[in-house]
Formats: sequence, C-alpha cells, structure tokens
Amino acid sequence: MPMQPQAQPPGGGRRFNPQVAIIVAAVAAIALIVGGGVMYAAGKDDDKNNSADGGGDKGGTDAKGGDDGGTSGGNAGASEKAPDDPASKVLFQVPAPKPPKDSSSIVVAGSWLTDKVYAKSGIAEIVGYDRDKGTKLWTVKLPGPVCEASRHATDDNRTAIVYKPAMPTKSEPQSCTEVAAIDLEAGKELWTKTAKAGTRPISFNNVTVSGDTVAAGSTSGGAAWEIGSGKQLWAPKPSDSCYDSGYGGGPKLVAVRKCGPYSQRQLHIQTIDPKSGKVVTEYKMSEGIEYASVVSTDPLVVAADVGDSAGDGSGISDFFSVDNKTGKLRARISAPGDDYAARCDGITKIEKCSGLAVGQDKLYIATEEHEGTGKYSDTNEIVAFDLATGKQTGQRADAGDGYTLTPLRMDGANVIAYKRPPYDKGGEIVSIDGGSFKQTTLLRNPATESVRDAETSMLPEYSEILFSDGQLYMSEVFASDYESSRKEYLLIAFGTG
Repeated sequence: MPMQPQAQPPGGGRRFNPQVAIIVAAVAAIALIVGGGVMYAAGKDDDKNNSADGGGDKGGTDAKGGDDGGTSGGNAGASEKAPDDPASKVLFQVPAPKPPKDSSSIVVAGSWLTDKVYAKSGIAEIVGYDRDKGTKLWTVKLPGPVCEASRHATDDNRTAIVYKPAMPTKSEPQSCTEVAAIDLEAGKELWTKTAKAGTRPISFNNVTVSGDTVAAGSTSGGAAWEIGSGKQLWAPKPSDSCYDSGYGGGPKLVAVRKCGPYSQRQLHIQTIDPKSGKVVTEYKMSEGIEYASVVSTDPLVVAADVGDSAGDGSGISDFFSVDNKTGKLRARISAPGDDYAARCDGITKIEKCSGLAVGQDKLYIATEEHEGTGKYSDTNEIVAFDLATGKQTGQRADAGDGYTLTPLRMDGANVIAYKRPPYDKGGEIVSIDGGSFKQTTLLRNPATESVRDAETSMLPEYSEILFSDGQLYMSEVFASDYESSRKEYLLIAFGTG
C-alpha cells in the first residue's frame, strides 16, 4: 500500500497522489543503419579495424556502470580483467543525426549497457544495439526528444527517461513533462506518466532510479512512481514551503530539497524511503548555498559551489561527506577549481558529475592538467580523499606525459579510468588498484587519425562513456546542425579480442 503524505517530515512533506498521470517507458537504442553510412566489419581487415569505419565482434557490459561499494584494498570485488592483448578495434559506429529544421541542436542523452544490449537515445527514440556487432535489436519511438535519462537501472535492467510530448518548434518549444519507464532487455516502454504542481503539468529537470522507484525533480517539486506498475508514490503539495529540486539514485534515494526564499536558501540533503518518500535522515547545508549535486548516495557524498567560490564554472568548491544513517556531517573536503578537474551541474541535473568516483569510503578525483616532463606535453593525476577524515590518503595515479586521466566508475575496490591520449596515440581504459594504485591497461584504442578524431570528439566532460568486459562505448549527448569537415558520430564502440 502506498503511504499517505508524511506529516511534516524534515524540510516539508511529500504527498501520495493516486491521480497523477502516465509515464511512458521508452526502451530502445540507436539503430545500426546498414547502407546509411554505418559500417562494421568482422575484424579481419587491418584498415577497417584501425579506422573510424572499422569493425569487429566483441562485447559485454553492465547497465549499472560499476560498483560504488567495497571497503578493502586490492582487487576485492573487481570484475574487469586485463586481456592478453589490450589493443582494441572499432566494433561499430552510428553517424550523428541532424536535428529537425526548426532546431539548431537537440538532446540525445542516455546510454545503458546490459549483458546483450547497448542502448542509446537518438532523436525522439531509443535504440538497442547488439553489443558486439552493432546490429539494431529494437527501437522505442517517442513523440518528442529525450530531455534527461537516468544513469541507473534496476537489477532486471529497467530504467527511466524524461521526454517532451512532441517535437519542439520555434513557436512551441515544448516542456519536459513526460516520464517513462523502459525495459532495456525487452526493448519496450513500460509506461509514461505526468505529474502536476497544482493544476499545471510539471516540467522535470532530472530523473533517477533507486530500487523499484523512479523519481524526477524540478523547480516545481518532485514526484515518484513504481517502475513496474507506474503507480504514483508522491507528488508536490500546494501547501509545501519546500520542494525537491532533484534526486540521486542507485543504492539509496537522496533528495536535494530546497527551502526558503532565494536570499535565505537552505538545502536539505535527505535520504528517503524510495517506496514512501518518508525522510530517513537529513543533513541541512549552510544557508546561502543555492545548488548541490549528489555525487554518491552510499556512501553519501554531495558537491557544492559554496559562495560561488569555485571560479571555474565547475560547480564545485567543496565536497560534503555525510553519514546517511544519522544525517551528520562526517567531513568537508575543499576542492579548489584551480586544482581539481571534477565538474557537476547541480543547477538542474542533480547527478550529472564527471571527473570523480566514490568507493572504499574514498573520493577519487582528477586533478587539473599541468605541464608534464616532456616538451609541450600536459598531464594530470587521480588522487584520493578519505571520506571519514576529509584528508588526502597519499595515493596518486599519474596519467603520464601527454595523457589525461579521468575516473569513470568503481569496479569493486578498483577505479576504472579513461586516459585521453596525446595527438599521436589512442585513448586507453585502465584499472587503478584500490590499494597500490598500480595501473593495469584494459583497453588501448587505435592511433590512426580517423579513429582519434572520432574518439577525441567525445571527451568525458561532455559525453557519455561506458566500459565493461573489454568494450568501450562513447556517445554524444547533443545532436547539432554544426557543419564539420570531419565525419560526426552519435556513438562509437571499441572492443578487445
């Protein structure tokens, strides 16, 4: 039974509203269009294997994108194994679509991996591809473009998106009112729902999944539904003085709840019951902090730009390590923008962060680039902070001259990181041992110019990167009408073996 509205939990209540409308689940992925410029090969031709139009037949990945947990060092819980030969080849790629004539750019955010499927948002669709060959397995068509996509999925590979009810035009740009649940294995939309603040449909800014709950936030408040049935769990109340601007999902569900007027804003970081919306614990941030991002929900780590002091547009000046069993602050970690390269968009996209990972009760973060030892070469490092003390652990992984390291996710106790290459090399995926910080190369991309051009157009700060079982998938989050002399891709996939 859904619970009734909580009687003034900290920061204001959430109301169950059985009347909230329908979420359409768009499950699909971007299609490999044979004859339309998308090419793949069986992996026998060296020229194809080392070009952006190359091919292959290797695969394997995970819809979750990694493990946030683990408390021991070494390879505890790690699933990624080093291949005999880390050299990769292009498995397949999909050309970049052009936006409709009334739009200069359009959102194509959202990508997921299961054991068999790589799913990717296109223009008003989600397409499921065979992980190894790139052949299209299914397509979920939508009436309008995707606005936001959860980076989390359930254990049985169901996820959620927000999309527009129609294609935008200059006169009718459309709002992001539709929330949908998607089955990534079956390739189908489970349901689509909307929610209201008073009498007006809510335009959602973000969406996430935790357990069997889909939660979406906005400047009008947040709403949630059961991912299987689409039953609404809560929605904003007209009497609320606070509102859920967004949620962090995954192992736990965490709300960023805004209270007070702009001049006296206070953010309440609430670990909530995903089935009822009831507040379990709460941490109140200092007054005056306008935006916060949820970096991890278990352990709970929040990023914020305190007093607009970051100065580099990263959205981060400090990290806050919070005990989500008690709601008490464990440690505050200063991360000046001049020193660290992590970025978060806490204004609307509560979970959108890059350049960091959390696991083993540590925060792993990339440093800013600096001069290397080689001529005209830059480099950087990944360093670790203890979430209990807020202090650096002394561990450091060096990118090497000409390379830049970016943490992607955890793999048990290890950190999976992407190495952006210098001008004459291919990018790499490495596993950084959680204890020794020794790097093991899991994948190394071809160094040919056409492949490098495609790869370096999809950097971690601005694109979606998924790696699992020796396969790397890189994809764009926007499609634009920008004319380029280079061939533009929506996605490109690499694999070893």
